[in-house]
Amino acid sequence: MKSSSNRLRDSGASFISPLWIVRRAVRGVAFFGLMLGLAAAHANNEETITIGVQRAMMPIYIAKATGAIAEIGKQHGVQIVFRSFAYGGPENKALAAGELQMASAGMGPAITASSRLPVKLLAITILEQTALMVPTDSPVKTVADLKGKTIVHPGAKSQQYPLLIKGLADAGLEVGDVTLFKVKGSEVGELVTAKAVDAGITWDPHVSFALASGKARILLKAESILPIKNGHYLGNGLYAREDFIAARPELVQDIISAVVSAVDLILDNPAKAIELWAQEIEFAEEVISYSMERGISVYVRNNAPDKASVETYANFLKDVGILNPTDFPKYDASFAEKAMAE
Repeated sequence: MKSSSNRLRDSGASFISPLWIVRRAVRGVAFFGLMLGLAAAHANNEETITIGVQRAMMPIYIAKATGAIAEIGKQHGVQIVFRSFAYGGPENKALAAGELQMASAGMGPAITASSRLPVKLLAITILEQTALMVPTDSPVKTVADLKGKTIVHPGAKSQQYPLLIKGLADAGLEVGDVTLFKVKGSEVGELVTAKAVDAGITWDPHVSFALASGKARILLKAESILPIKNGHYLGNGLYAREDFIAARPELVQDIISAVVSAVDLILDNPAKAIELWAQEIEFAEEVISYSMERGISVYVRNNAPDKASVETYANFLKDVGILNPTDFPKYDASFAEKAMAE
């Protein structure tokens, strides 16, 4: 007597053995696993675009918090990552080594990099940011009162140092009339609030941390020393390697456009911006709010670098010996201008 399987075969009916089903299932699983592996490999091999940043109220953090940076990465098939630095010097070294494609830093490092490296300044993203502070109950009321006093600063190569020297000169004081000490920028506020020194100059957020404590007050803001754009000092710049700009102009444009959109959010909805910054840079909302309300960090929609502002700032750095007479910063305003027109 024939088995049921033989009878089906003899009758011409289609027969699928259990073994065949198992083999096909195993092959299907293997194929699916291969596809997943290839997808993972592709993801791991995505080009990485690294942007240098610092823990400060930079608009690019708002662009990241809103998801704009991640979306740009998806559109261009790249992974955009942030690398944090304490200050501009190491950031520029990483940019020179090709470890970064873009950087957001103080205007001093931005102009220096665009003068001496294959780099272009693409946007001026923050104004102000620097202030000279004294303890809240200090008897010092004017810069002239600092004669014979001790002042701390972040170093002769920092942009704060020449601002301090100019501020003193404007008040009729020379370097020899005060005692100057170099410390880390992050330590300036701590020393001032502790009354360990008579005064100190540094950049935001260190300024806002000190002021928000109630133990320090502003003696002189940067805008009173060197107003350049909209009546303010130039605080922060966004700049990029020239080879990256040439290779990825559309990507560069999208990043700059995202930053301009972030500035729009900051201006239109500061409360939301404060919330997003607090998430990204982990500062207390009260400190960020203090900075914005008192104009320590100032934002304007016109982010485009212009000839007058760039040259004025470069000449300032030349006058104090940070730049050489033959140094000329390179900049490209077209990305910011297009972003503002969108």
